[in-house]
Amino acid sequence: MKKKVSALLAAGMAASLLVGCGGGAASSSAAPASTAESTTSAAAPAESTEAGQAADITLWTYPIGKWGDSDSVNELLADFNAQYPDIHVTVEYLDYTNGDDQVNTAIEGGSAPDLVMEGPERLVANWGAKGLMVDLSDLWTDEQKADISASVEAACKDSSGAYYEYPLCMTAHCMAINKTVFEAADAMQYVDEENHTWTTENFLKAVQAVYDSGKTDVGAIYCSGQGGDQGTRAIINNMYGGTFTDAAHTKYTADSAENIKAIQALYDQDGINFDASINGGEEITLFRNGTLQMAFCWNIAQQTNSDNGPAGTTNSGDDILFMAFPTDSGDPQLCGGIWGFGIFDNGDENKIAASKTFIDFMANSDETAKAVKTSTYFSVKNSLSDLYKDDEIMSEYQKLMPYLGDYYQVVPGWAEARTAWWNMLQQVGSGADVTTAVNEFCTTANAAASAS
Repeated sequence: MKKKVSALLAAGMAASLLVGCGGGAASSSAAPASTAESTTSAAAPAESTEAGQAADITLWTYPIGKWGDSDSVNELLADFNAQYPDIHVTVEYLDYTNGDDQVNTAIEGGSAPDLVMEGPERLVANWGAKGLMVDLSDLWTDEQKADISASVEAACKDSSGAYYEYPLCMTAHCMAINKTVFEAADAMQYVDEENHTWTTENFLKAVQAVYDSGKTDVGAIYCSGQGGDQGTRAIINNMYGGTFTDAAHTKYTADSAENIKAIQALYDQDGINFDASINGGEEITLFRNGTLQMAFCWNIAQQTNSDNGPAGTTNSGDDILFMAFPTDSGDPQLCGGIWGFGIFDNGDENKIAASKTFIDFMANSDETAKAVKTSTYFSVKNSLSDLYKDDEIMSEYQKLMPYLGDYYQVVPGWAEARTAWWNMLQQVGSGADVTTAVNEFCTTANAAASAS
């Protein structure tokens, strides 16, 4: 059995930064979702300054950057109410541990929120596919389509042609290394620092060099649950050019020879440990505190996080270098995160109209730049591509955006496939035959896809 990462996780680690699949990084200041304090309401002025819908609507938002922080969201709501004082928005802040359960419970109880902020894997492939969401086609005007890439548009649209999401922001998920440790191990020779890329061969050589320098816990294939699973999918898919699904998003293809080769190579590599005791958020904590020397669960929100010291450094001050996942093709395919708004069809046309007004304000107005920056990610609008031109870290990170690959998180049976994925990684970490375990994963995932 492979050696597991040996580290005492602090009692508060469950509250550490966590990235859900395709999901955002939890803000350290996000309010808990299960208490009354998790809701905030924007108070409206006493009199309306212009005609508009008068409605009380609810927004439930996952922790997408500072959209999980009540103070930041209240600033946006104040701007909104300055223009639409008769639309009152009450916000509840979700997390990626219990958020789905809360939404599903609300749906079952007939009390779903009016608005929800998340990604296509939930808004389109889950709730939209179940007929629970409002078609937002009227927001997708020709002008807006011309300003948003075809791949983002496709992710927001159901196979029926209905649009169940209107997007606001996006990012490319990546990995990161402790540059200070890599330099000490003479492993930076294997890294293209300028372009933040490396080949699979050089990745494995770098891991070996760091391991040989005495850092035995270089990286972890975390698999205690689904948190941050975009990172484990990406390292495996990229190494030898494998795919997770077919191009039409109808079935799972992770049992390819390329993926099996990658999983076996990771299992055999000194310093890479399959760890069933941690998820993606906990991997980040171990990376920041120096236990691990690389992280597979990374994105710009982690890079700019300064909770434990200057942005772009570990807790001890070591430099962090973000990296694309290694590949032999020279063309990394990074998992993307797309986040925006969907509307639950609660049967109230006035609330639906008010919710569309809210979306249009946040995503299609002069306030959109502020709403995007609150997410800490990048705009889906081509017209806002220079949003961070004066921010050195954000500008450098944009080098990864051309590497965005297929947004495949909309395949039927997605929820079941995510569970089967980390179960498969646990089996491999326990010594199971890689081919057998991966074939079992695809059998389970494709059965779920067929049943959806």
